[in-house]
Parts: sequence; structure tokens; C-alpha cells
Amino acid sequence: MTGERKALHQKYHDHLYGFPIEDDQELFGRLLLEINQAGLSWETILKKEAGFRKAYDQFDIQRIAAYTESDRLRLMSDAGIIRNKLKINAAIENAKTIQQLQKEFSSFEKWLAAHHPLSKEDWVKLFKRHFKFTGGEIVNEFLMSIGYLPGAHDESCPVYSRIAKRKPKWATNK
Repeated sequence: MTGERKALHQKYHDHLYGFPIEDDQELFGRLLLEINQAGLSWETILKKEAGFRKAYDQFDIQRIAAYTESDRLRLMSDAGIIRNKLKINAAIENAKTIQQLQKEFSSFEKWLAAHHPLSKEDWVKLFKRHFKFTGGEIVNEFLMSIGYLPGAHDESCPVYSRIAKRKPKWATNK
């Protein structure tokens, strides 16, 4: 692994992966990134994260839910992101779904918390009922990356204790 690749992965590993997220826009952004990773390397997504943030209005759920056909065309021509029609459509439709969940639960994060704890299999079923383009691996990685499911780090990893101090949801299962 080159120095640049290692630094890119190290930053994500040490400061983001597995840490609890409470902000709805950041939760949505992480889901959007996980969906876009399907079939690609995580490195590709990390390299394009700034492009995703710019193209998708800093993951502003309200704005993305209101995207029009011209926004879809803009995204399809943006080399800074993954230009996949199914993934772009999923982002827009999932933003609309999160708006509905916010109306019912006051936030996406509270919707997640209201369903905790679930098994991985039950989480997958729940996401498939509500969201587009959310298979087992996407849901598993999303939930591990935001601290809802264990497995982002093992106990020997120095980051593990930092995450444990933040009281991730998986730690409340014990």
C-alpha cells in the first residue's frame, strides 16, 4: 500500500470508522457513501468523498429530496462521484425516505435508535423495507461504521477503546 493510500485509510480508520454519528446529514452521507461503494473499493469512495459532499450539497437531506431531473443529469455527468443511475436515484429516494422518518421520529438517528438492538438480519430486512439499494453488506457496513453493530475494530485495536468511551450502540447490547 502506498503512503497516500495508507494515509487515506488510516484517517478513516482512526477518526471515523465505528464512531457514533448523531447528525442526520452525516448519517445520510455515510449511507450514501456505503451505497456507492457497492462493487467498488472503499479507497475509491474515500478518494471521492469531497466530490460526493460537493455534488450532493454537503448531504443536505432536504435539498437532495427536492432534486429534479436536471439534478440527476448533473450528477450523471459529475466525474467527482460514482456516476451510476441506480445509486443516484437511490440517494434521492433515500433522502425522501429520511424526510418521512424525520417527521415520524424527529430524526433519522432517533429512527435508528428506536429499532436498536436488532440482529444484522433484522436490520437488513428493515432497511430493505424503507430504503433503496440496501443489501446485506451495505447495511452491515453502514451500521458498523456508525457504531450500531460491532466489528469495526477488535479489542486489540488502539481505536477500540476510544470508540468504547463514546458508548456506541453495540456496546449497550452487553
